[in-house]
Amino acid sequence: MIEPTAMRIGQGFDAHRFAESGTHRPLWLACLRWTDDEHRGVEGIDGDSDGDVAVHAVIDAVLSACGLGDIGSMFGVGADSSGAGMHGDHMLHMVRDRVQHGGWRIVNVSVSIIGNAPRIGRRREEACRAMTEALGAPVTIVATTTDGMGFTGRGEGIAAIATALAMPFASSPSAD
Repeated sequence: MIEPTAMRIGQGFDAHRFAESGTHRPLWLACLRWTDDEHRGVEGIDGDSDGDVAVHAVIDAVLSACGLGDIGSMFGVGADSSGAGMHGDHMLHMVRDRVQHGGWRIVNVSVSIIGNAPRIGRRREEACRAMTEALGAPVTIVATTTDGMGFTGRGEGIAAIATALAMPFASSPSAD
């Protein structure tokens, strides 16, 4: 039995390689489309959906905090999954609905984006607003590089890690 005031924390992680050069795949990150000049020559993010690692990490963190599985159990995996071709904002709307239906309220989410490109700083507030609106809970974003180390440091891809805080609705069946 979960206490009606019990808060729970969940974590999520996601990493994707950038699409191969010449594919002209759009780069989606933190519910925003980044223009060519903003992502410094890298292609979009490879993935079955739009590849938005920030969104995917947030989904796993939120679902984990609420004990509702993970992105794979909700959307499936692969090109034939229900999440294939889906944009991050739509995925977050669906997660928000599932969490609320499950008797949970998301208190807040923090996501760290790890990579050399795109540079998050000038669009950070816009990205926080977009993710907050889609999820229906406050989302904060920080960004960092790995100082040239690993696949993100070599510019081969991008990663994100997220932490979510959730609590059950006092009147929900989950809280009984």
